[in-house]
Amino acid sequence: MKKSGGASAAIVVAMAAMLISSGCISTTSGPPESEPNDSDAADLNYQLGARYYRNGEYDLARDRLLLALELDPGNAIAWSTLGLSYEALGNLRLAEDAYSKAVRAAPRDFQVQDNYAVFLCRNGRYDDARKYFDKALKAPTNDYAERTFTNAGVCMMQKPDFDQAEKYLRGALERRPNHGEALLQMSVLFFEKSDFLRARAFLQRYLSSNPVSPTVLYHGIRIEQQLGDESARREYTMQLLKDYPNSPEAQRVRQFD
Repeated sequence: MKKSGGASAAIVVAMAAMLISSGCISTTSGPPESEPNDSDAADLNYQLGARYYRNGEYDLARDRLLLALELDPGNAIAWSTLGLSYEALGNLRLAEDAYSKAVRAAPRDFQVQDNYAVFLCRNGRYDDARKYFDKALKAPTNDYAERTFTNAGVCMMQKPDFDQAEKYLRGALERRPNHGEALLQMSVLFFEKSDFLRARAFLQRYLSSNPVSPTVLYHGIRIEQQLGDESARREYTMQLLKDYPNSPEAQRVRQFD
């Protein structure tokens, strides 16, 4: 991805993985009303696997998810979560196999399509990723299309294809004008294009309705440095040092100021 004088590529956050349902696991004692069937056992193993994944216990997640899929090989979300687990374990071959099986199991599920697209993008397969993002966007059940648009925009920034990235990000903002991640990525996009006034404008839109963070404040510092507005740069710097004194961004500012 092209950088503009050490610009804020670090703000491009990790693209969203598919939401894993937390589910509910019974802990009550006493005899069950009926013997569990394969469907119940598959769901229980899936829920445990998803919980292990969320807790960072990827080996245990993989094992439970494999048990779930032995009992219910058509569970697309379990395949996708298995893909996430394999990816976290560094086995990209098995991760792709799991993601592709998720797509085959649920070819119209926008979350499955989006999740596979994110995986492909993380591995530099941008054109393949775009195909699956577009499939997810066409799904009539995709009530969170602003997230898919944003994921696709970030992916195209990494390619880099700034024109296509802007189209996707504007699609997200047409759906939801205050979508924070899309506003922030638009600011990053224009920073990378050296259009610092528009980078500032989108950052200001972001800050009007979204929370700050060290990376956001540091991004503001970099924009104001490029625009030569010392007062605004100092304001961002003071807030960063006051609210996040131990952050890597604050340490970076101290190093260069």
